[in-house]
Amino acid sequence: MSRPRLLVLGSSASLAPHLTRCEESEIVEVASWADALTALRRQPFDALVADLRSPTLLDTLRTLHQAQRILAAVPDGIAVVDFDLRIRWANPAFREWCEGPVLGRGFYEALGSPEGAGPDYCPFHTALAVPRLPRHNHDPSEGPSRFTTRLQCGGKRTLELNVTPLHDADPTSTPAAGDQPLFLALAHDVTALVQQQQKLDALHKAGRELTALAPAHVADMSVAERIELLKSNIRRLTHDLLHYEVIEVRLLDLSTGKLEPLLQDGMTSEAAGRVLFARAEGNGVTGFVAATRTSHLCPDTQADPLYLRGAPEAHSSLTVPLIFQDRAIGTLNIESPRPNAFGEDDLQFAEIFSHAVAAAINTLELLSAEKTSTVQQSVEAVNREVALPVDDILADATAMLDRYIGHEPEMADKIRKIVANARLIKQSIQKVGEDIAPERPQPGTPRPPAPPLKGVRVLVADNDDRVRRSAHGLLGRWGCIVETARDGREAIAMARLSTYDAILADIRLPDLSGHDAYHRLREAQPQARVILMTSYGYDPSHSLVKARAEGLRHVLFKPFRVDQLRDALANLSSSSSDDKVTG
Repeated sequence: MSRPRLLVLGSSASLAPHLTRCEESEIVEVASWADALTALRRQPFDALVADLRSPTLLDTLRTLHQAQRILAAVPDGIAVVDFDLRIRWANPAFREWCEGPVLGRGFYEALGSPEGAGPDYCPFHTALAVPRLPRHNHDPSEGPSRFTTRLQCGGKRTLELNVTPLHDADPTSTPAAGDQPLFLALAHDVTALVQQQQKLDALHKAGRELTALAPAHVADMSVAERIELLKSNIRRLTHDLLHYEVIEVRLLDLSTGKLEPLLQDGMTSEAAGRVLFARAEGNGVTGFVAATRTSHLCPDTQADPLYLRGAPEAHSSLTVPLIFQDRAIGTLNIESPRPNAFGEDDLQFAEIFSHAVAAAINTLELLSAEKTSTVQQSVEAVNREVALPVDDILADATAMLDRYIGHEPEMADKIRKIVANARLIKQSIQKVGEDIAPERPQPGTPRPPAPPLKGVRVLVADNDDRVRRSAHGLLGRWGCIVETARDGREAIAMARLSTYDAILADIRLPDLSGHDAYHRLREAQPQARVILMTSYGYDPSHSLVKARAEGLRHVLFKPFRVDQLRDALANLSSSSSDDKVTG
C-alpha cells in the first residue's frame, strides 16, 4: 500500500504535534499559498495541512472569501475550465445559464451545446496554441491574451465569450513538463444588444425598402395610388418590425400649418377626424411635436396635460416628428394600452423609422414631380406645335363668320361650329395639363398658388410667328387663354365676335398703323385693356403719342421682360377689368 502524500503549508516542524499520526506519510512542504496551488495542480495529494493560527494564512483565507463574494455578485458568467474543457469552478451567474450541476461537465455541454458565431470559433484551442511563457517573460503592457467568440444558446440567449489562459501565480515559477493549463472563461449576456442590433438592421433595411421605388414601379400610378402604396408599406413594417398595432401618421401642410391625416390604425373616430395644427399648445402631443420637432414620450396619458385621447384605453404613447432635410414634414404617433410601454430603445427605433418614412415620402414626391414635369413638358410641346395652326383656323373662320353674319345664317352657323371646335381643341390641351397636376398638395410642401392670371382671355396681334408662339408659352403658363391674329383685320374681326380681357397689338401690323389698331380695337371691344407693342425706340408715325392721347396706358418695348408683361396685365381677371374704358 502506497504512503499517504501530505501537502504542508508552512514548516512541518511547527506542525509536528499535529503530524504524530502521519509519520509514515510522504510530506511535501510549501512556503506560500501560491506554491500550494501550483503543487496541487501538478501532482496528487491526500491532504492539505495548514496552521490556522498563522496570520498569513488567515489573511489569505479572508481574501479568498472576499473574492468569492465579489465573483458571486458579478453579473457576468465566470468559469474556470481545464485542459479537457471541463468546468472546475463557476460563479452563480454562469451556473444560472446551465441546466443542472456544472462542476465536472463539459463547458459547451453545460451551456446546451451552443452554436458559435465567431470571430474565433475555437477560442480554447486557439489559446492552447499560444506558447505558455513564465509570467516574468510576459509584457504586462500587452495585457492578457484573450480569445473571443459569440455563442448562440438555443435561440434563448446570446453570450459573448472571452477565454484567457491562466498562468502560474508565482512570477518566478516555470511551467513543468506535462503541466495542463487552465482557462478563465468570462461570458457576457449580449442578448438584448444583439436583438437591438437586429432590430436596427431590420429598420435600416425597411428604410431602403420604403424608398426603393424606381420610376418604373410608379410610372402608371396616380398620386392616390402612390399614397396607398406608401401607407401599406408603413403599416406592414410598423407591425412586423416595431410590433405596434396603434399608429397614426400625419403630414404637415406648410401653407396652413394643418396636420393632415395620412394613416391611422386603431384610433377612435373622434381622434381620426380631429383637426390638428403644428402648434405647441392646444393641439395635443402631435401638434407639440410638429411645432417643436422634438420627440415626446408619454408614460401615463392620464397625467400628461398635452395628451388628447387617441386610441381607446390608451395609457402611454410615443410621438416623433417626421424630419426631412432639417424640416418637419409630419408626425408619427404610437399608442399602447399599457402604462410605461415605451422606453428609450423604442424612442430610438421610432426616430430611425420616422427618418425612413420621411425619406420615402420625399421619394414619392420627387417621382410624382418628375412624372408631372415630364407630362407637362409633353403637353407644352404639343401646344407649341398646335397653337398657331389652330389660331390660323380660328382667325380665318372668324373672318368668314364676320362676312356671313346677317347674310347666310346656315353658313354662319357652320362657321360658328368651326370656331367652337377650334377653341375646344385648345381647351382640351390645357385641360390635359391641369389634369396631370397632383390631386393633392405634395406632403410637407406649401400648396402651390393658383396661376395669377388663370382664365384671363388675351388676344395677341403680331405678324411675327415667334412672338405669337412665345405668347402662348408664357401666358399659357400663367393660366391665360391665348388666341392670336396675324394682322389688324383678323384682330378686329376676332375682337368684334369674341370677348377678351386684354389685347396686345404690335404698332407695325401689315395692314394698320399702331394708332389705327388701338382706336379700332378699343372701338370693337371697349371693356378690354389694349396694350401696344413696339420694337423701335423711335415712332415715326407718332402712333404711341396719338394713342396715349386717347387713353393708352401700357406700352411694351420688344424684347420686353417678363415682369413688364406681368405689370401690364396686373389686376386683370377673367370676369372683370380695371381698364374697361380708358384702355
